[in-house]
Amino acid sequence: MVNPVQIGTCGFGRPKTEYAQRLSCVEVQQTFYQPPRLATLENWRRQVPAEFEFTLKAWQLITHEARSPTYKRLKKELSEAERQQAGSFKATEVVEEAWQVTLACAKALEAKTVLFQCPASFRPTRENIANLERFFSQIDRRQLNLGWEPRGAWDREVVEGLCTDLNLWHVVDPFVTSTVTPEQAYFRLHGRRGWRYQYEEQELRELMELLPESRNAYVFFNNVHMLEDALLFQKILGHPTDAAEIEG
Repeated sequence: MVNPVQIGTCGFGRPKTEYAQRLSCVEVQQTFYQPPRLATLENWRRQVPAEFEFTLKAWQLITHEARSPTYKRLKKELSEAERQQAGSFKATEVVEEAWQVTLACAKALEAKTVLFQCPASFRPTRENIANLERFFSQIDRRQLNLGWEPRGAWDREVVEGLCTDLNLWHVVDPFVTSTVTPEQAYFRLHGRRGWRYQYEEQELRELMELLPESRNAYVFFNNVHMLEDALLFQKILGHPTDAAEIEG
């Protein structure tokens, strides 16, 4: 379980110690593209208070096939055989190794929750669903919360069935679609009209109404004004914050 309503951004955007004085959580992005050295992640953990929480994105070798443009930021050299084995939750050594690396990153950060973000190209085909079911049924979760962010034309009933059967948190932008796991909410806000969007106070008050009654939720902003928006949302919820403001 998590503390009620963890608010943060997708990536720090400020020095870690400064960020952690003002917000309670961050979603680590580097673990998706090219996981840092474990010593680096352990150092991040030491730089912030004990109650500060990290979530992290699972390594792209699990979710994205090698043709994804995100692989341009991958430093690990893959052979052609490894490129064929990567992504889409395939039952391959590459995917299994990527999960072990992701697990090690979660341990170094003392994370409670891992996000699996899928590309729109990961469609609800019979093969993809079978791979996803096998992966989440067989991996060692180490008591982690696992969030799944499907994109593209996924039928809501299919998503709900998979989240129920596989014990997954349905990750959404709540202004785009509602989650099928409302008591285990993981919101990622990308900007209502693109990345440069800044949320108005009334919109953030609407967001507050979308939170589960249990207040068991993560809320991460992923827009150019993410720090300002996160701080304003935190203020609306009445969370304590440092008196100093982060300048935009």
